Amino acid sequence: MENMAEEERPPQDPELEVSVPEAPPAPALESAPTPASAPAPSAASASDEAGSERHISIQRQLADLEKLTFLMEGDFDSASSLNSDNLNAGNRQICPLCPKEKFRACNSHKLRRHLQNLHWKVSVEFEGYRMCICHLPCRPVKPNIIGEQISSKMGAHYHCIICSATISRRTDMLGHVRRHVNKGETKSRYIAASAAKPPNEILKESDTDVQVCPNYSVPQKTDSYFNPKMKLNRQLIFCTLAALTEERKPLECLDAFGATGIMGLQWAKHLGNDVKVTINDLNENSVTLIQENCHLNKLKVVVDSKEKEESGDILQEGEKNLGNIKVTKMDANVLMHLRSFDFIHLDPFGTSVNYLDSAFRNIRNLGIVSVTSTDISSLYAKAQHVARRHYGCNIVRTEYYKELAARIVVAAVARAAARCNKGIEVLFAVALEHFVLVVVRVLRGPTSADETTKKIQYLIHCQWCEERIFQKDGNMVEENPYRQLPCNCHGSMPGKTAIELGPLWSSSLFNTGFLKRMLFESLHHGLEDIQPLIKTLIFESECTPQSQFSVHTPSNFNKQGKRKSNEAIVSLAKKQKGDNSTEHPPFYYNIHRHSIKGMNMPKLKKFLCYLSEAGFRVSRTHFDPMGVRTDAPLMQFKSILLKYSTPTYTGGQSEGHVHAVSEDTATDRTGLKCQ
Repeated sequence: MENMAEEERPPQDPELEVSVPEAPPAPALESAPTPASAPAPSAASASDEAGSERHISIQRQLADLEKLTFLMEGDFDSASSLNSDNLNAGNRQICPLCPKEKFRACNSHKLRRHLQNLHWKVSVEFEGYRMCICHLPCRPVKPNIIGEQISSKMGAHYHCIICSATISRRTDMLGHVRRHVNKGETKSRYIAASAAKPPNEILKESDTDVQVCPNYSVPQKTDSYFNPKMKLNRQLIFCTLAALTEERKPLECLDAFGATGIMGLQWAKHLGNDVKVTINDLNENSVTLIQENCHLNKLKVVVDSKEKEESGDILQEGEKNLGNIKVTKMDANVLMHLRSFDFIHLDPFGTSVNYLDSAFRNIRNLGIVSVTSTDISSLYAKAQHVARRHYGCNIVRTEYYKELAARIVVAAVARAAARCNKGIEVLFAVALEHFVLVVVRVLRGPTSADETTKKIQYLIHCQWCEERIFQKDGNMVEENPYRQLPCNCHGSMPGKTAIELGPLWSSSLFNTGFLKRMLFESLHHGLEDIQPLIKTLIFESECTPQSQFSVHTPSNFNKQGKRKSNEAIVSLAKKQKGDNSTEHPPFYYNIHRHSIKGMNMPKLKKFLCYLSEAGFRVSRTHFDPMGVRTDAPLMQFKSILLKYSTPTYTGGQSEGHVHAVSEDTATDRTGLKCQ
């Protein structure tokens, strides 16, 4: 059933579907009496069921079920010429679906009433057939111990017409058949799928071929999952690894959860001998699929330190082998405890907290750990109790919930690194609709670990105006924590207005120099899809408007990234520490969330210029397309937004328009482009 094709097919006539031979019955049916496995003799279904072995409890009509009595007695001639007069002849007959201990032989009219009221009345209908309840010893039943005696009571059950499974309850049988229908497993489709397995589909991404299962988008438990929507995630990680190869090479890289192996294949195919790739997965089917994808991309596979090549993978003339990939079938925690790596990527299904301790146990100094978390329901405050259980963090839904999710993951990563006497430097953190990606550099030593833990703080969040601020350092209990907030909601509103969130990562989320090197690598390898996102991250890290992009040209990236020697880059990474004066301001404001009722807001680009004119740092953010990252307090943010908003009614639009034009003229004099 797991290999069945999932595509939709046009409906077929039930009569035509019955003519297809059915799969062999379940092994439990072999213990049934000889008459139970005999085919039904009715003339209407004789041609339909030729060559099939359907259980006798599955019939079209009640009369077909009554005729089985003569089959059990061996009178086939009388069964073929049976009519209603013969059934009322007064012959004593036995029930074909009950053992002799349960139902003794009786007259035909009593047998008909028994079959109709017990077996036929509670049957399950499917495409013209009735799956009647069966009391034969087809299904093993556990014996019941009553005192010192053991009673083995026979259990009633149904036989599935599609997969020959035995189900005890009628409601469970209805759900079982409904699942078959939802998966498209009608009888003809199921038999066709079991007879011939559909071939795997081959997809192409970044010049890398990968074959996936037919149901790769909605996989079964034993299948490998391939998500095309994670293309940006894979390209971000590839640019990270390509930038790391400029510091030292070769790098030992680990894709801890390979699935189809697409990520590790891209590393080995595009970076060549600069990396030594290990792809791991605990699922045996995934390991086999990874090996096939390696041969598909002309890559050698090393399994258990032995080179494995097939005779069909002979390289053609003019081609050369691109590199080796080691494929392992092991638990990710065990593998990361056994070996040391320079680069580790964790992308389990859901949260990654179960693998962080193992990842930081043997990671080399100045190595990189990238963590992809797809448990967005807990990180985005939809399941707050799950976030408290996994991350030990108290959160609520806020306007900056995506950055809150990124800081939650970074805090969990920092705590795991500190437990191993290691510190971290956050290279970048990205939170999109369906995943949160955090990439950190590892700094060994207890001093780095202490500096890292100091950056994990609690956040005070006002639930009235959405103002927020990290708590000040210190162990002394403050009499009134509300005084730390820039707003005055506690004095003007009744009751408690603020809530404590966290613990969260309070330092910078981006490293500007590393992001510039990533942008150069994306230009070098032709990854056009990821370049707009990396550019946005660069502006967000510097907190500058995107109108000043002319400063960041590819030549500057070449000077800052490629032309530096490896020793200079390593020394820069060792000495690089957080500088609060140059860090981007934490969090952002949504311009729509703080709009004024009855007023038309200015365009986002113009509003960024207005904030910059007022002397504040400002930039857009990738977390929210309408978000503004700035160091301006919320009161200043709202006052500037009110100043440049125009009334919606007609009388005030002309005056507001003149006011906006004068402000645009002043802006042009300052040299900023607000168009």
